[in-house]
Amino acid sequence: MSTRRWSLARQLLVLQVVLVAVLVVGGTALAYVDARRATEDRAREEVTAVAATVAGSPYVRTALRTAEPSRELQPFAERVRQDTGVDFITIMDPAGVRYTHPDPGRIGGRFLGNTAPALDGRMFTETYTGTLGPSIRAVAPVTEDAHVTALVAVGITVSAVSAELARRLPPLLLVAGSVLGVGLLGSYLVSVRLRRQTRGVAPAELSSMFEYHRAILRSVREGLVLVGRDGRVALCNHAARELLGLSGDPKGRPAGELGLSPELVTTLEATEPRTDEIHVTDTRVLLVNTAPVTAKDREMGNVVTLRDHTELQSLTGELDTVRGFAESLRSQAHESANRLHAVVSLVELGRVEEALDFATAELETAQQLTDRVMGAVSEPVLAALLLGKSADAVERGAELALTEDTALPDAETGFESRDLVTILGNLIDNAIDAAIEDSRSRRGRPRVTVTVRRDPDALFLRVADTGPGVDPATAREMFRRGWSTKPGGGAAGRGLGLALVGQAVRRYDGTIEVGGDAGAVFTVSLPRAGTEGAG
Repeated sequence: MSTRRWSLARQLLVLQVVLVAVLVVGGTALAYVDARRATEDRAREEVTAVAATVAGSPYVRTALRTAEPSRELQPFAERVRQDTGVDFITIMDPAGVRYTHPDPGRIGGRFLGNTAPALDGRMFTETYTGTLGPSIRAVAPVTEDAHVTALVAVGITVSAVSAELARRLPPLLLVAGSVLGVGLLGSYLVSVRLRRQTRGVAPAELSSMFEYHRAILRSVREGLVLVGRDGRVALCNHAARELLGLSGDPKGRPAGELGLSPELVTTLEATEPRTDEIHVTDTRVLLVNTAPVTAKDREMGNVVTLRDHTELQSLTGELDTVRGFAESLRSQAHESANRLHAVVSLVELGRVEEALDFATAELETAQQLTDRVMGAVSEPVLAALLLGKSADAVERGAELALTEDTALPDAETGFESRDLVTILGNLIDNAIDAAIEDSRSRRGRPRVTVTVRRDPDALFLRVADTGPGVDPATAREMFRRGWSTKPGGGAAGRGLGLALVGQAVRRYDGTIEVGGDAGAVFTVSLPRAGTEGAG
């Protein structure tokens, strides 16, 4: 099987085994060379010391003066040789004729080796092949009255040195084998752990998986964010960066430092699953789902998916507006049928004048409202919204009125109709709810007053109600997702309408003012350059 198809763990194991083996073999060879050098140096030091001692011995000088020096020197040399463990001690005259030798038969023969430095009065060492084979030897001069009277050669054979080295080799091999065994065991354990973590995948497959991973993250349209249990972003694809409005890769940064809303940060770091939560950013409405990730019973963090819900939310708002308008038309049709029955009944009773007055009064009231809205607001979508909200208010027992200064003569406002519907529709709905809720505790008909006015510099939208008003301390929190005074508010309940209002206003760099003494007053100002700001 080709090595390219080996798993990463297997390739690493082979590499480590080869590396450890090379290191151990190399280290053993160096240790052997060093041991050999040390053994040879020790042999040289030993023969040098013995040769210097014998050459300086008074007994040797005395024996050399006798008629037969070998008779005294041979036993002496053998005793010293045996005591010191050297292989030979040869005492000779300056001409190289032996007085002593381990083999008595060679006494009287000539010494095999160099003697010239010793004849000059200098002791030296060399490796030379003599009668006992290759040996490491030292030759020292015996001097008397500054004259060389004899020479002493002391040697240790190379075979003896090798034998000494051989005695040192087993411990060295044992240490090398132990190091090799420990290295191989460590490599195997690392390989097993790596195989478990990489699931036996080959490097080429890992590379392909990584490329697929990058391609998938780039091509998927949903935002994907991985948040670790420490709250730091482990992964964030391009779609998520775009949806969250992030610049650069936030990998490694805490989720709380990305400039996101506190509610969204809480969702990203939640320890429990979150399903289809709606979050509002400055530019988008996001549908967020989170799921905790565990590996080997250990919590790793959260997988967060983000879907752009902005267009759908806008379309839903428009659909709600149309549905409300249709519902209002249905209610008006029902009321018209009831009034028509009343008119018919009056005619049948012969009260024609009263029937005519009743029909004319109802038609005049409805026509006045239509004429007022259509005369003041030329933008068709806003006009339809105001008519529908007016009918809805009447049906719920409230009144919606336009102020005298309401004037929007141009059908082209410079702003997206859906954004205007989002702003004005949500403000009117909240105002009607607040006015009706407050009217239950005190007398008086609930009333909502709307102003739509276009000035040279901005478009003004103002909605006032006769409700309980707004606490100034909560004015900043009102446009945060989840804020609501109604039951069911929270992350998964109400509180989305004003958040969408705030988002739409920020999109055009506009402002929202909240105030009012008797009831709440919301004033929205959108600069005339709104179309450019929206881009």
